[in-house]
Amino acid sequence: MITAKDIMSTDLVTVKEDTDIKTLSKIFIEKKINSVPVVDDEGKLIGIVSETDLVYQDASLHIPTVFSIFDSIFYLQSSKHFKEDLNKITASKVKDIMTKKVLSIKENESIYDIASIITEKKFYSIPVVDDNDKLKGIVSRFDIIKSMTDENKK
Repeated sequence: MITAKDIMSTDLVTVKEDTDIKTLSKIFIEKKINSVPVVDDEGKLIGIVSETDLVYQDASLHIPTVFSIFDSIFYLQSSKHFKEDLNKITASKVKDIMTKKVLSIKENESIYDIASIITEKKFYSIPVVDDNDKLKGIVSRFDIIKSMTDENKK
């Protein structure tokens, strides 16, 4: 059975949470990748940032509809989402736009399970970590497709 360890990329491009957005943009362009794991000083996975997160900065801000009754203001939508959207649009560091709750896998995860996760969650890639959440590699859609070709050569 093919596992994450067999197909994952280990020549990783990572960023720290204090990396500026301009540097992140250059990484996406130069490396031609669509997501970058965010690690701490020990190499532990603390987030992930994607091209979508970066493109979000150029999106228009939807201001929530409000109404007022008896000197009170009521939001028709959550003001929390407005604040999150505003923070992303005005972000200057990776920590402001990264996804902090990252779904990751272990090295022994089967290619079938990985493919299911990637298609169900609509991910382009998924980080591979050890038991201490240290980043070991990343599996992308391309890695899965490449493994199909490699398997047919055997």
